[in-house]
Amino acid sequence: MAKKKTIKKPIIIPILITIIILLGSLEGIYYCINNLKYGLDLQGGFEVLYEVNSIDGSDVTSEMVNNTRKIIEKRINTLGVSEPEISQEGNNIRVQMAGVKDNTEAKKMISTTAALTFRTVDGQLLMDSTVLNSGKASVGYDTSKGYYISLSVKDYDKFYKATKKVSEMKDNYIVIWLDYEEGTELVQGTNKEGQTAQGYYQEDQETGANTFHACGDLNDSNCLSYAGVSQGFASDVIIQGYFTKSEAQGLVDLINSGSMPTKLKEISSKTVSASFGENSLEKTFLAGVVGICLIALLLIFIYKLSGFIASASILAYTFLTLLIFNLVGGRLTLQGIAALVIGIGMAVDSAVILFSRVKEKLREGLNLKNAYNEGSKDSFISILDANVTTLIAAIILFILGESSVKGFATMLIISIIVTFIVMVYLNRFILKEYVNTEKFNKHRWLFMGYRKNKKENKFNFVKHKNIIFVLVSLIVLVGCIFTYSEGLNLGIDFKGGSSIEINSSKKIKIEEIQKDLKELNYKVESIEKIDSKTVYITISNVLNNTKTEKVEKYFNDKYNATTSVGAISNQVKKDLTRNAVKALIIACIGMVIYVSIRFKFSYGISAIIALIHDSLMVLIVFSFARFEVNSMFIAAILSIIGYSINDTIVIFDRVRENKKKLYGDRIGKYENLEDIVNTSLRSSLGRCIVTTTTTMLPVISLIVLGSHEILNFNIALLIGLLVGTFSSLFISSQIWMSIEKRKIGKDPNKHWYDDDKKKKKEPEELRVKGVNC
Repeated sequence: MAKKKTIKKPIIIPILITIIILLGSLEGIYYCINNLKYGLDLQGGFEVLYEVNSIDGSDVTSEMVNNTRKIIEKRINTLGVSEPEISQEGNNIRVQMAGVKDNTEAKKMISTTAALTFRTVDGQLLMDSTVLNSGKASVGYDTSKGYYISLSVKDYDKFYKATKKVSEMKDNYIVIWLDYEEGTELVQGTNKEGQTAQGYYQEDQETGANTFHACGDLNDSNCLSYAGVSQGFASDVIIQGYFTKSEAQGLVDLINSGSMPTKLKEISSKTVSASFGENSLEKTFLAGVVGICLIALLLIFIYKLSGFIASASILAYTFLTLLIFNLVGGRLTLQGIAALVIGIGMAVDSAVILFSRVKEKLREGLNLKNAYNEGSKDSFISILDANVTTLIAAIILFILGESSVKGFATMLIISIIVTFIVMVYLNRFILKEYVNTEKFNKHRWLFMGYRKNKKENKFNFVKHKNIIFVLVSLIVLVGCIFTYSEGLNLGIDFKGGSSIEINSSKKIKIEEIQKDLKELNYKVESIEKIDSKTVYITISNVLNNTKTEKVEKYFNDKYNATTSVGAISNQVKKDLTRNAVKALIIACIGMVIYVSIRFKFSYGISAIIALIHDSLMVLIVFSFARFEVNSMFIAAILSIIGYSINDTIVIFDRVRENKKKLYGDRIGKYENLEDIVNTSLRSSLGRCIVTTTTTMLPVISLIVLGSHEILNFNIALLIGLLVGTFSSLFISSQIWMSIEKRKIGKDPNKHWYDDDKKKKKEPEELRVKGVNC
């Protein structure tokens, strides 16, 4: 019988597929970048977090918060802001408005209670806004008195009775108030133009002096109108005050948007100038491009054609991730770019795991096609487990994280899912098409950098495990004592206060800035010179709208500088700290449970000890170096945990495989365990080095070329990558070995809770001579 010939596929087909994916991905990335919505840190604008409180002091309900959010949305729409982000966080509401030119006016518009009331001179309530037609206020113009505001009356009967009552009073004046404060008295004073006017006095928070606020001054007063009433009338109302068109329109918008059902207290804020945003975008984009190019060059150098295909797949991953992020309406931030970089590292890891497995099969004597098929099958579970554990950390970050951390988690979740789809299916499909051409059967070095006569690695990873355990324990102990005594350099996220970043058009000196802040009566917590024209400062004071505006004006006038200001109250600080600790604990528990289910409990315990080691080492380095710890540091720690357990699981997968292959279910002696661990680590070493190096390249690129805002985040990632690789090679597997040592010679099916003494004796069979014996 004739042997069936294998039909060879022409090589032009996979070449065309690769070119289409490469060019299509580049074009897609270009399209996505031009159509993405950018966050505050890349576009400029402001973010403010409000605490929602009831007006009468009662408990705040979810319905009250939801109604407040709807009013805020309505008000922002009148500002003409493109696609603002408004989100509820418990009893808090976060508002993000990118590209806003006048932050102070926007904040004032959002948070004003806007309760319109008609009162007597002594503050007695006559009517509220329910007497008017909702949303019918409008701007009018009179040639003699300028712009005025027209209010459409709904309840003419009630309006007539109220005005009739006022007309019969000695002080027959009706006063229209916006957000009247009980106890405020209307008196005569002098307005800004030096004219006699009616108004009220209020203590200035900055100076402590009593300042006069004249009726009709929309920028400065809650008293909108003061008008005499000679008789009762039932008609629409006109408010005149020599307003400009913009002032009149602003008040109309506020009235039409409705009265706020609650009081808003600003508990944190962040202001980023447009120039800061553009500068951050340019720096981060350059760092990202350089990082991806370095990864591609390294992959091609090590894995030749397969490395080139993997690089094309990574571009496809980048395009699809950005596309999905765009489709779900995400805003790209610096933290989102960092998550994208982590995803690239995981994508590379998926490719390297596959390449390592295929090379092993080639060394076992299989031909290229069989080696590829077997290697693909063996690597699938490792890639799945590694991605799922990182996904657990990302989901927990999304659930418990605040704004910037939640954005980071969203991008990370998308990255993980796209990584699995692209690197497990698309990348493998292209590689298989090349394998099926059979053009590389004799050119395996060109296809995957495979060399037959590879020098065998005989390094003993467990020989000095006790010494390593002792040294690591001492380092951690000393580091923890130092951290406890000296503390961490907490940023305003965990300490409260404000951050000020000053970017001047000319060189500035730290000494000068310190004098300036002393002149402004602010206590400097830390000050750092980023470059000759940029300074980053943290102060203990929480800057409100007025103080932020004053700081911005001061540095603009003196240094022609733009400023980026962020403020965190004590309440936000407590919430962030609580959520950070909760996120770390839940993430670790979730990962241990998953590892224990997929492997065994001994693997889970070993993994969690390694993760604790990684987290503590990063904390210790940050404590010694006095790097700032902020909310993104928690995201970095969880990313490190996810990435480290990724490494550990790939090695555990080898341990489990080699244990079954070499010794089955029963381990006869301790040397068997050493053999399993050494064999597994030797076969995983190359993959660990390549994966860590390729992930470090974009991180280093972001550290050197990227924005200062995510500098500490990237430093934490870099440290975490190094200590995570160390723990995967020298801690987790060795701890597993120490735990498994107790089971040597024992029944593998017997559990710790089994007790032979407590087991009931089975009834013995009755033996009868001539029947069963």
